[in-house]
Amino acid sequence: KLRKQIKTKIAKLKDSIKKSSKKGGYQKVSIKKEGAALISIVGTTNSGRSTLLNKLTNANAKVAEYPFTTKKPVQGILDYKGIKLQIVEIPAIVEDFNETELGPSLLAIIKQSDLMVLTFNNPDEKKLLDRELSNINTKRIIYNDEEKFEEKIWNALNIIKVYTKQPGKPKDYPPVALEKGSTIQNLAKIVHKDFVKNFKYARVSGKSVRFENMRCGLDHVLIDEDIVEFHTK
Repeated sequence: KLRKQIKTKIAKLKDSIKKSSKKGGYQKVSIKKEGAALISIVGTTNSGRSTLLNKLTNANAKVAEYPFTTKKPVQGILDYKGIKLQIVEIPAIVEDFNETELGPSLLAIIKQSDLMVLTFNNPDEKKLLDRELSNINTKRIIYNDEEKFEEKIWNALNIIKVYTKQPGKPKDYPPVALEKGSTIQNLAKIVHKDFVKNFKYARVSGKSVRFENMRCGLDHVLIDEDIVEFHTK
């Protein structure tokens, strides 16, 4: 009788696992991407993840000396010179993280991130992170408690901020976020649906041109902090 009961329980468990797999595996949590980029704070327990999140954003994540304070991802928004960057604190990475209840779904969040910020207390913890994150190709930087860490984050991202302006007026705010290597045409498509069709020329100021208010065409490649004034037919 006991063997029969055990076999029945095992069969039910196997059936439950199959149903779970058909529904998408063990996905427990997810993050909706917001803003110009998604940055994950990933680290070991008590390595300053929540402190960093609070420093960069208004998230007010719980900070405590005991381990595993963060149970699920905590989000905040970093406003970097008018560009909104989504920051997510991932619960502490442990040995065999992928085997934990939330491990697969948390690793999926890290994979979809544009940047990973690593926090750890010593070289052994760094090795642990390297092992557990070995299958993730997300670009990563290390937090060393330096001043103006937002700039380090911004410089590591594959985006630029570009300002638009109207003739005879100051530059508009906030700026527009674009991928590095974007052209005036890419910007025009974002600013107004008819700008490309009615485009005449643009006057550009900034590091991408030889002089202020240089006249440029749609294929001109923009650089961070450029100012673009559109002229249409």
